Amino acid sequence: MIPLREVERSRSILFLVAVSSVASWLAAQGTQHAKTVSVRIKPGEVHFVDIASQAGLSALNVYGGDTHKEFIIETTGNGAVIFDYDNDGWPDIFLPNGSTVDGFPTDKAPTGHLYHNNHDGTFSDVTSRAGLARPGWAQGGCVGDYDNDGSLDLLVTYWGQNVLYHNNGDGTFTDVTAQAGLTTSRSEWSTGCSFVDYDRDGKADILVVRYVDFNYDAVPRPGQGHWCQWKGIDVMCGPRGLKAGTDALYHNNGDGTFTDVSERSGILNTTTCYGFTSLTADFDHDGWPDIYVACDSTAGILYHNNHDGTFTDIGKKAGVAYNEDGSEQAGMGLSADDFTHSGNQDLVKTNFSDDTPTLYLNRGGNQFDDVTDGSGLGRIKNWLGWGVQFYDFDNSGWPGIMIANGHVYPEVDGKALGTSFREPKVAYYNQRDGTFANITADAGSVLSEPHSARGMALADLFNDGHQEALVNNMNEKASLYYNTSPIGNWISLQLIGVKSNRAALGAVVTVEQGRDKHEKEVRSGDGYISQSDLRLHFGLGKSPRAQKVVIRWPSGLVETLSDLPANRYYVVREGSGVDQSKTHAVSSERNNASWLRSLAVVKR
Repeated sequence: MIPLREVERSRSILFLVAVSSVASWLAAQGTQHAKTVSVRIKPGEVHFVDIASQAGLSALNVYGGDTHKEFIIETTGNGAVIFDYDNDGWPDIFLPNGSTVDGFPTDKAPTGHLYHNNHDGTFSDVTSRAGLARPGWAQGGCVGDYDNDGSLDLLVTYWGQNVLYHNNGDGTFTDVTAQAGLTTSRSEWSTGCSFVDYDRDGKADILVVRYVDFNYDAVPRPGQGHWCQWKGIDVMCGPRGLKAGTDALYHNNGDGTFTDVSERSGILNTTTCYGFTSLTADFDHDGWPDIYVACDSTAGILYHNNHDGTFTDIGKKAGVAYNEDGSEQAGMGLSADDFTHSGNQDLVKTNFSDDTPTLYLNRGGNQFDDVTDGSGLGRIKNWLGWGVQFYDFDNSGWPGIMIANGHVYPEVDGKALGTSFREPKVAYYNQRDGTFANITADAGSVLSEPHSARGMALADLFNDGHQEALVNNMNEKASLYYNTSPIGNWISLQLIGVKSNRAALGAVVTVEQGRDKHEKEVRSGDGYISQSDLRLHFGLGKSPRAQKVVIRWPSGLVETLSDLPANRYYVVREGSGVDQSKTHAVSSERNNASWLRSLAVVKR
């Protein structure tokens, strides 16, 4: 996390590159997207309130010093995880936690927290009962059903040893790390992770992303090295100057164990990467999951699936290794969605201070264009972005973007550098013409409240058609953002694999409304080392139904559903269509909470 390395170019070359990029993007709008992208629209009404306290998310995040960071381990913070661990149809929350350099007595050490959804707008802390009270420098997490027993398992990454928790199906978890073969020979600093059935054998494998090879005694102190100053201030050292971590891929053997296939798979055959978030998607529609990794201060990686158990990094060729200037960026968080309704999944990536987020438009055929400036996302450069989500705030059907910010250096406060340790969120509304409007100032004062925010995950936590954004804040309690303004129609899809892996990871769903197409994918891991609800939420705007829903299962089966009434939660089993016994409308249970009912009438 350092100032970006600028690439020297002549003005003439810069001009040609800019013209070429804009021309290419406009050409795409005029051909590929002509049937779907309409004229710019005025942003709809959006008003967020932070309901974390009312919902019962009361645990304090602990992560390093709050006014000074001596080591880089104190800066990265934690992801946020949302998953329905007890299969009751209501998403639950797990918030990883950290530690401090000085540590804690055994009985005082902070742990992660599992919150059970009470179906009434509140959550109960069930961490100890569930068996998840483990201290240490936790980072992020991801979920998948690795043994296809119908209950989602949880992988939590650490500086130290990662932990794979098997879901016992009775509200408890068992640490199976050692017996699964995931214990490493030494402590590693793992950050992002994804369950992904990369070989399409119906069993979820595991990708682990790693940051730096770190220990307290092997790094210089603030101000003692070339990479230990920022704008004249002595700060913690790294990641430049430190050895990068090495990503790992584990193949699911089908008997509860995994085999490390990192070398055999080819994921080690790439350039140096200080890795953070991993995101899986079938970007090129070849039926096989690819993997994008956001790298800090180094080139981004796009592992293309070769269909034979191996991957090739095509990040540079595909246009997602650098920004449009050819510069390396300090990538943190990732999200993917089809923001132009082209039928392709695009990428948004957050970056370090003095840079912008990066928006990559997927042109198909493993070709992406950096459209950050033309989209309106290139105007803010003084915030440091972490968690990010494509987020359809009002169910218009066109995903906006929310970004959680926060600096890594508490020492910047009071230095008149135009930035701060705690920073606001930013919300962008999709104007349906390839551009976004910054609506932060009009979307509720809570977005402007400063936090040193990190992970972000999305879910319709209260089964009322509203998606909430959960944010894990460093050395504070979490935030939970709820839009109180009116929303459009929607459908929610929970996919259950039969021949495919049970959690349907890698299933691609396209909702077609006439000639308009909107694609999403079931994935493990996104945001910033975080996990969103596996149910796919599609806004429909004013449409009373989803005319056509096409599901491409990881097994290769293509299933089409027609005329699904809006405002329903659908459960779809591979090969059997909609499970009518599990499908339901908006829950009435949430009305038991008077404070949650009142949100519907909150005005600006």
